[in-house]
Amino acid sequence: MAESSTSTPHSNILQSKTDATSPRFEKNMRAMAELMAQIHNEQEQIQQGGGPKAIEAQHTKGRLTARERIALLIDPETEFRELGLYTAYGMYEEWGGAPSGGVVTGLGRVHGRLFMLIVNDATVKAGAFFPMTSKKVIRAQNIAIDNKIPTIYLVDSAGVFLPLQEDVFPDTDDFGRVFRNNAVMSAMGIPQIAAIMGMCVAGGGYLPVMCDHILMTEGSGLFLAGPALVQAAIGQKYTAEELGGAKMHAQIAGTIDFREENDEACLTRIRSLVDKMGNRDSISSPFSVTESEEPLFAAEEIYGIVESDTSKPYDMHEVIARIVDGSKFDEYKAEYGKTLICGYARIGGHAVGIVANQKTHVHHTDSHTGEKRVEFGGVIYTESADKASRFIMDCNQNLVPLIFLHDVNGFMVGRDAEWSGIIRAGAKMVNAVSNSVVPKISVIIGGSFGAGHYAMCGKAFDPRFVFAWPTARYAVMSGAAAAGTLVEIKIKQLERGGKKLTDEDKKQLFDETKATYDRQTDPRYGAARLWIDSIIDPLETRQALIDALEAVSLNPDVPKFNVGVLQT
Repeated sequence: MAESSTSTPHSNILQSKTDATSPRFEKNMRAMAELMAQIHNEQEQIQQGGGPKAIEAQHTKGRLTARERIALLIDPETEFRELGLYTAYGMYEEWGGAPSGGVVTGLGRVHGRLFMLIVNDATVKAGAFFPMTSKKVIRAQNIAIDNKIPTIYLVDSAGVFLPLQEDVFPDTDDFGRVFRNNAVMSAMGIPQIAAIMGMCVAGGGYLPVMCDHILMTEGSGLFLAGPALVQAAIGQKYTAEELGGAKMHAQIAGTIDFREENDEACLTRIRSLVDKMGNRDSISSPFSVTESEEPLFAAEEIYGIVESDTSKPYDMHEVIARIVDGSKFDEYKAEYGKTLICGYARIGGHAVGIVANQKTHVHHTDSHTGEKRVEFGGVIYTESADKASRFIMDCNQNLVPLIFLHDVNGFMVGRDAEWSGIIRAGAKMVNAVSNSVVPKISVIIGGSFGAGHYAMCGKAFDPRFVFAWPTARYAVMSGAAAAGTLVEIKIKQLERGGKKLTDEDKKQLFDETKATYDRQTDPRYGAARLWIDSIIDPLETRQALIDALEAVSLNPDVPKFNVGVLQT
């Protein structure tokens, strides 16, 4: 039987009987509109933070306000869903009030991905923490924990508001819980990025340092105690820059990952880092892939960059610039541990983290003594190993595949190296590589010797692919070093037996030993034994990596990352 054209509507569609022209409807409309006008006016007032003078003072320092920072950070033409705007409303009037608790929190999208944003408002009592400030930050963290939302902190705070310290410092839902939550979120695999864009002092200094990525702008300060307190406590006089400036933390302490010129550069860097983060819940692959972009420089130039004499220095940045998309490279801790280069890039659209040996000699300031020294290219020092360990862990936390570019002589030796804890740092790096769960791909460009080979993800550490250039050398030590050691032992044995060798005899013995050892370090020797998957033309490096990255992306199963006990 045909359905009647006058049949009743589908049963799950609600029908409205509201009369929008009735007096009651119009009265309700006016009442609600008046109430919302009041709320909007209050919200606009709260969003002024400390007011026009405080905003002007922030701009005078060359810094943006909290809301200006958020506007630059989130995707254009998207909405910031603010949470907790009315925090501390009508409270702390005896102290001049604390609009919105002196911190802005809410949800925003960065490169399409939803983030919890926690942003100090330095126009409100220099961003100091009132009792409700702590509770608001903890509430935002709890939302992130419950929903596994990655979190970005923009830090600009004078620390605890001292007149109310007893209500900020000690309890379960007070200041300390913020740092506890940092650690819990990290263990849960929730990415956290922190940028120090002003002051970050006393206990508050732990928040950014417990995050995955740490950025810092010039003119900012990060220290447990400021100059006045240090002078009062131990009688030493230092400037704020000496104690905890961005340059010090980038070059000497190695605390921060990126030193940025200003707020705008810092926010741009955060967006670049977010762009390369993977996502475990992605339907296709957990790793970030975008449209490919050709490098700015010709691959053919690699032939002239890498020295034919592998003992001579060259700049590994020049190689990287001819492999990665658009020659764009976000270098991690660029001013610290410089004999290892670490950073984020894309290759064929695939996000990658790169760990590469730097072959140029570099200048370094000792983090303990302040002494300056020259570090040899291709050698892993304590600071380099510490840096690489943290970088490898960050890549695992953010689901970024790792590329290792080998040209390593080994770890530094000698008294100074041993005193600096080179064995501990090396063990940490080996641990991080061993337990890494993201795909790892190794390219042996030059030397790959001894424990340095292990730390750079040698065959025993499960790289998905191992490629080698014809210039690769692969052994416990170089032919010359091995021959020198072995010949010295042989000469002593012969001399103990009463045989005296001439200089010509010694040279012949050295040359014979070196020739044997050189043959065994040749990449063809390793390829014959399947230590190497493929010997590639250096010009094919980019395409070989693209093919490998496409292959590793076919397996979306990434176990939970856990390094166990680290030697710190």
